[in-house]
Amino acid sequence: MSVFLRLGWFFREQWRCYVTAIVLLMMVAAMTAIPPKIVGQVVDGVTRGDLSTSQLAGWLALLLLLGVIIYVLRYIWRVTLFGAAYRLAFVLRNRLFEHFCAMSPDFYQRHRTGDLMAHATNDIQAVEMTAGEGVLTLVDSFIVGILVLVIMCTQYSWQLTLVSLLPLPVMALCMNRFGKQIYREFKEAQAAFSRLNNKTQEALSGVRVLKSYAVESLEERGFAELTREAGQRNMAVARIDAKFDPVIYLCIGCAYFLAVAGGSVLVLNDTLTLGQLTSFTMYLGQLIWPMFAIAWLFNIIERGSAAYSRIETLLAERGAIANPAEPRTPSTPFPLVVKHLGWEVESRALLSDISLTLPAGGTLGIVGRTGAGKSSLLKLLMRYADPQHGEITLGGVALTHWPLTALRSRYAYVPQEPFLFSTSIAANIALGNPQASMDEIIRVARIACVHDEIERLPQGYQTQVGEKGMTLSGGQKQRLAIARALLLDAPILLLDDALSAVDAHTEQSILHALASEQRTLIITSHRMTAVEQCDEIVVLGDGHIVELGAHAELLTQDGWYARMVRYQRLEEDLEEVL
Repeated sequence: MSVFLRLGWFFREQWRCYVTAIVLLMMVAAMTAIPPKIVGQVVDGVTRGDLSTSQLAGWLALLLLLGVIIYVLRYIWRVTLFGAAYRLAFVLRNRLFEHFCAMSPDFYQRHRTGDLMAHATNDIQAVEMTAGEGVLTLVDSFIVGILVLVIMCTQYSWQLTLVSLLPLPVMALCMNRFGKQIYREFKEAQAAFSRLNNKTQEALSGVRVLKSYAVESLEERGFAELTREAGQRNMAVARIDAKFDPVIYLCIGCAYFLAVAGGSVLVLNDTLTLGQLTSFTMYLGQLIWPMFAIAWLFNIIERGSAAYSRIETLLAERGAIANPAEPRTPSTPFPLVVKHLGWEVESRALLSDISLTLPAGGTLGIVGRTGAGKSSLLKLLMRYADPQHGEITLGGVALTHWPLTALRSRYAYVPQEPFLFSTSIAANIALGNPQASMDEIIRVARIACVHDEIERLPQGYQTQVGEKGMTLSGGQKQRLAIARALLLDAPILLLDDALSAVDAHTEQSILHALASEQRTLIITSHRMTAVEQCDEIVVLGDGHIVELGAHAELLTQDGWYARMVRYQRLEEDLEEVL
């Protein structure tokens, strides 16, 4: 029952709906207690031979009226109660999604996509059922059970009632035992479903890679194994679930046997009339629902408790980066200053003693070998992580004092692997600025040198790009991502090796177009041609600055940068010859 206490915040919020539903449930319970009494009166009237046709018609009309009223009231309380439960699912899904959006990248390194999807679907469905079916079974079974027991004890025979209910303690013990078992097994089943979800998501996302390596059969075997495991876990739940009904039916059968046997003795002794015994057995029949409800309640509660525990655990996680207690936002976001920056992850130094300054309208190029720390530096600039040493200031204010939303809105970021959504090209470009006009979209597409290619597509800017932009080439995806970033009109544009999939000519066209925009620009690249026009170039090596200066200065130093420039020019010359 603890899950109801943990959901108390929602019940307090929706108390009107739940109070209305409970009141209507009580009215329905009271009305359903009337028909057995009427049937008993009719049976006794027939037995005595004094029941007239008009009396019988009156009783039947009353039963019909009761049926109509009960139908209407049942409809209203179902809409009210289950409507509230649906709102809980709505709230929890939105809360989870907001939580996912607020989490830093390290959160997604600990949790796989399929697992998070399982939390947002199966787990929430189980909790929703607890707030709907669970509350119904708890309240309805309690009200009906107490009302019927009071009627049976006070209107008929408390001794017969006690005898009839002797099987109930046995059923309660079994329900308690099965409930504990189903809690454990359902939690395992949900975890198995999460693993299956992960495998499905990965397989569908990487289906082209699987086909290119011709390992479909290997992937199918792995998927079949997870499917088998999920099936076995669900079968374990089903086996425990299957134990509920036989125990209930056995207990109900015993209760009926004891009621009829004991009631027959009372009828023969003239303690009860035949009509009263008929009414008594009908009331005992109404106790079948509370008996079933108790078993079903244990089932629902344990499932909901297991699911809500998983959701609470997820929501309890906090991102490594939080908003400052006393945020400060300067009037201008410049200059960008990095002072003696040092960052370690798992005792491994990724950056060490990095210092640089970027004024408004300046351009900074960052180059170096793979793993030198280029992307790590950009991550710190956007405060997706905090350094252990030194600090970064923007407009004279340390990043740790900036509100996260305000800070990240200062950057337009294009990652190494751009992500496109399953919608039109125009909608993808306008992602960060949905109100942008078509003229604005076309303008940034021209700057990104992708407008002409879009125009050649069958539906132009309304062409659907498919999941993750699978219908486009790598270069087209990169250029659409650049256009999307430009439309944000943020003060600082970050290109994290975002020109790697375009040819040298297109790269230079984009860079010249960006230069005319007079934006503050930070570029990381493996191609020296992408940074040679920058005001300052930083060469990283094993997380350190090994060279610093403009293109011409670095060429005279004859270091790593100069060697890479000569090597890449030689490579271009060979490609032209061939």
